[in-house]
Parts: sequence; structure tokens; C-alpha cells
Amino acid sequence: MAADAAPEGVAFAELNRGEETFQSLRRELGVEGFGINLMSLRPGQRLRVHRHQRQEEVYLVLEGNLTLLIEGEPHEVGPDELVRVGPEVRRQLTNPHRERLVLLALGGSGEHDGRDGLAWTDWDEEGPGRTPREVPAPDDLPI
Repeated sequence: MAADAAPEGVAFAELNRGEETFQSLRRELGVEGFGINLMSLRPGQRLRVHRHQRQEEVYLVLEGNLTLLIEGEPHEVGPDELVRVGPEVRRQLTNPHRERLVLLALGGSGEHDGRDGLAWTDWDEEGPGRTPREVPAPDDLPI
């Protein structure tokens, strides 16, 4: 990863899948609009029961299996599966399994503005850009 050669407005980070329970990727990347954290739970580990006042969270399981307690009721979330938990809902992340659990936790509040993208047909195109729907997808790269 060429983090030292990153242009302004771009940041790189590497996932630390070691023994640390919590890696604040938001801080490492300088993200301001939402939270993103890597969480590793050893076998038998559980985190606090918690909720948020405004923030919704999405958990993406990368390794192992998450047993997510929602208001005390267990829900299993496996590798490559996601779950969204709204604000005000009490939850607890637990790992009652024999394998390590690694997941990404993404959180944010407020309405998403998904229509602010601009696109160009190629790097040589001049101008302010157009909406992505107005620009055709490029041909695939040769492999």
C-alpha cells in the first residue's frame, strides 16, 4: 500500500487482525461523516450491552460467527453477512464460539445524501462532470 504517496484527500489504512479488540479506522483514515471500526473478539469474549441515541450501526462479519443479542435475544451472523441495528435498540456483540470473531462496525446518523456523485467518461474529459446515470460504464479491462 502506497500510503506515503497518497494525494491530498486520500488516506490508506491496514486492517490489524491481531489481538487488539478495537481498531478505530475512522481516526486512521480521517473519516468525518461516519464511524468505521475493526473489532476482534476472542473466543468467549463479549462486549457491553449498549445502544445509541441517533446512530444506526451495520456490522459486517469478516471471520468467525457473531452472536448478536438484540434486546437479549440471540441472532447469528456469519462470514460475509451484514446486520443493521437502528438507534435506540439495545444490543450486545458476543463470541460464544471457539474461533476468533473479526467484524467491521460502521455507524452514522442523519440522512444519507446518495445523489451527490459526479462522473466523467475518461480522465481526459473536461467540465464539471455529470450524474453517474448520464455516463455509460466503461469497457472492462483486458485480462
